[in-house]
Amino acid sequence: MSEKTSTVLTDRGRAKADRREALLAAAASLFAERGYAGVTLEELGSAAGVSGPAVYRHFPGKGAVLAAVLLDASAGLLDGGRATVDAASDADRALRALIRFHVDFAIANADVIRVQDRDLASLPDADAHEVRRLQREYVELWVGVLGRLRPDRADPELRIRAHAAFGLVNSTPHSARDHGRRPADEDVRRILEDMAWASLMS
Repeated sequence: MSEKTSTVLTDRGRAKADRREALLAAAASLFAERGYAGVTLEELGSAAGVSGPAVYRHFPGKGAVLAAVLLDASAGLLDGGRATVDAASDADRALRALIRFHVDFAIANADVIRVQDRDLASLPDADAHEVRRLQREYVELWVGVLGRLRPDRADPELRIRAHAAFGLVNSTPHSARDHGRRPADEDVRRILEDMAWASLMS
């Protein structure tokens, strides 16, 4: 394969990946606004700047788009969380870094969180099972770090604390947006990090 041909193929692959990301971003926004059932494949394509039929070059149908939105987010959380913990020098720093990581995710992905809350049941069983598996592993990552900091607490309690912290962090960015003028992201981030730490370690 010539260098020129290789470059063309690389450019095409990059362009395809960019279109896929544009479609998923458009889907998250539209699904969050109207619900999965209220959005057509043609509307998804239009929002991403492609024709409805062109969506089929990337996904076999609307259900596959929803699955990709939620699976990509769940896998990204788990991979990012693992990397965050691996990079920390001790459990205290690991938990603080995990909190920052999750708060950043929630602020950047409020639409995805809303889609997860409302439309997970619209996924085919196999995809829903995989989303839940990835999310359980993410929870257990937090439980492992919390267990190092709170060896006096049993895993079931630590699991409840992790879920409670997720609920706090996940609900705030889009609820703040829904109620008029939204605080700056840095203010939201600071408040959420402080409250998450308190809920986990009190």
